[in-house]
Amino acid sequence: MIDRLLVANRGEIARRVFATCRAMGVQTVAVHSDADADAPFVAEADQAVRLPGATPAETYLRADLILDAARRSGADAVHPGYGFLAENAEFAAAVTDAGLVWVGPPAKVIAAMGDKLAAKALLAEAGVPMLPSWTDTDDVADFPVLVKASAGGGGRGMRIVRTADELAEAVASARREAAAAFGDGTVFIERYVERGRHVEVQIFGDTHGNVHVLGVRECSIQRRHQKIIEEAPGDLPPGLHDRLHETAMAAGRAVDYVGAGTVEFLLAPTGEFFFLEMNTRLQVEHPVTELVTPVGLDLVRMQLLVAEGAPLPAHHHYPATRGYAIEVRLCAEEPAQGWRPATGTLHRFDVPGVDREFGWIQRAGLRLDSGVVAGSVVGVHYDSLLAKVIAVAPTRSEATRALAGALARAELHGVATNRDLLVRVLRSPEFAAAEIDTGFLDRHPEVFTPLLPADQVPLTALAAALAGAAHRRATAPVLAGLPSGWRNVPAVPQVSRFVGPDGDEIEIRYRLDRTGRLADWSSTSAAEDSAERRAATDTAGSAGEPTVALVEATADRVVLDVDGVRRTYRVHRVGSAVFVDGPGGAASLIELPRLPLPTAAVAAGSLLAPLPGAVTRVHVQVGQRVAAGDPLLTLEAMKLEHPVLAPIDGVVAELPVPAGGQVQTGAVLAVIEEEDAR
Repeated sequence: MIDRLLVANRGEIARRVFATCRAMGVQTVAVHSDADADAPFVAEADQAVRLPGATPAETYLRADLILDAARRSGADAVHPGYGFLAENAEFAAAVTDAGLVWVGPPAKVIAAMGDKLAAKALLAEAGVPMLPSWTDTDDVADFPVLVKASAGGGGRGMRIVRTADELAEAVASARREAAAAFGDGTVFIERYVERGRHVEVQIFGDTHGNVHVLGVRECSIQRRHQKIIEEAPGDLPPGLHDRLHETAMAAGRAVDYVGAGTVEFLLAPTGEFFFLEMNTRLQVEHPVTELVTPVGLDLVRMQLLVAEGAPLPAHHHYPATRGYAIEVRLCAEEPAQGWRPATGTLHRFDVPGVDREFGWIQRAGLRLDSGVVAGSVVGVHYDSLLAKVIAVAPTRSEATRALAGALARAELHGVATNRDLLVRVLRSPEFAAAEIDTGFLDRHPEVFTPLLPADQVPLTALAAALAGAAHRRATAPVLAGLPSGWRNVPAVPQVSRFVGPDGDEIEIRYRLDRTGRLADWSSTSAAEDSAERRAATDTAGSAGEPTVALVEATADRVVLDVDGVRRTYRVHRVGSAVFVDGPGGAASLIELPRLPLPTAAVAAGSLLAPLPGAVTRVHVQVGQRVAAGDPLLTLEAMKLEHPVLAPIDGVVAELPVPAGGQVQTGAVLAVIEEEDAR
């Protein structure tokens, strides 16, 4: 039996495995980079071993370091998690050669399925339906096609190509990204199915020749070919579940599969389905399968038991489901900056109504699988996934509503996330009707709009201003009982200025009477003519502002009566950052100083790095004329390529960072001058 398990992974993945180990009485060992030394998963392990390395990301990819950590900690088994080395056949072989128990499929199975081209050929012989594919660009005649990395997945190294002219560059870009993500730049080309759905089947094998099917998952809501919403058992046509089960089982038996695995398919609008790939590991979205099993399966527990040599039950009812489960991937991303990965300190992380973390829920409820807690630092070295939030309920509509409501009320402060996008998708009529496919987000740009309407931002800023005034008054050394800024004879109003969610400056002007009630207020944005606005705004409710009465104001809670309807705003201040959660949505504001100090300014036309990374390619030269939208350079961060485009027509005046150069957030990448200015 396994006594002490080392998990060769990090974050939410390690915490998920540790949760099962605690329930089973298995001791745990974490490995960590310097960047993860204070991460929650390290604190939760019974032992932790630091992995040295040139870069934080490199440490988790060093098999020799991980095996040394297992020896030093006395671990007798290794679980690879579901990332990094999880699908590395050489690592699996090295673990077993070291006399340790490998919690996963045999190395030969990982190798066979890790090469997607070889896997397609092998499973085609077993009768698994395949899409036509090519390795030579000259052989491609029909478009659209999809360029795919042979050695990995997760959306990295994938490009949709619709014309022959785009193919060469797409292949070159996919190769670079695949090499950076997986250490292998091999790619192939596959026919792209418009309006296709991504469905997958969870399989499980043991060392006694049994291969079981545990049900279907729907994973069609994707962005950049990466799944963001998954559900089980999936809203599929009658009879399709059984056909998918049979095909997935045939694939598993064809390779003598052992452990947890996933067979992924592309479902065409015609009802045909085609093999995509077999993932020889536990999937990120496995919780939705666990939550709809009638017996409450723990897939990590099953992995450990199979690794110990236990057989799967001879008689089972796994495909039978109870209820419906939906999972969202909550990621650190900047919506205002093209959904680039976000970094920073997570000052507050609170999802209301969570019934269980990392476990099965007997009835309807919410599950949270998180790699972070309040105070966690989100860096640039790893995937942007913060947590998975999963709802289970008797029906799909109930699960959808519960999940959307919990996300909308969650307090996520300090790091930008994709929360609003997830809620918009869940609440869309098309999602409710299960009218989904892998192109859903491309056809529905409306889901990318923030939950908080633009006309509600001034009220949010007013709540922030009133909470700030209440905080200052409560902490004042004298006269704390007087309303802030009160005068016997009304003079100038109180003024607070903020940088709003869209980067515009908002000015809030308000006056309290002697009882502390709101006498009048107004707001001005940088886009408005402030002089005319102020002249027109003499009383509350004028110039289009709603009539607002102050019901209650403390440092962390403000209640406003807005045109006869009470609204409660929760306010959290960290330095100059103010996070406000209200009934219409959440907003992150930056309070500006009343007497700002002069600061240095960058040259006009400067393009700044949105996040730390490396400049992998420079496409232009100083003095070259460019048009708006032309690529200037490529920035690589978090294993993804981010093109930097010219914002205007002009001439390249400066390129301060050469190819291969490292930059921090805010560094000048290029300067474009308008030709008239020159």
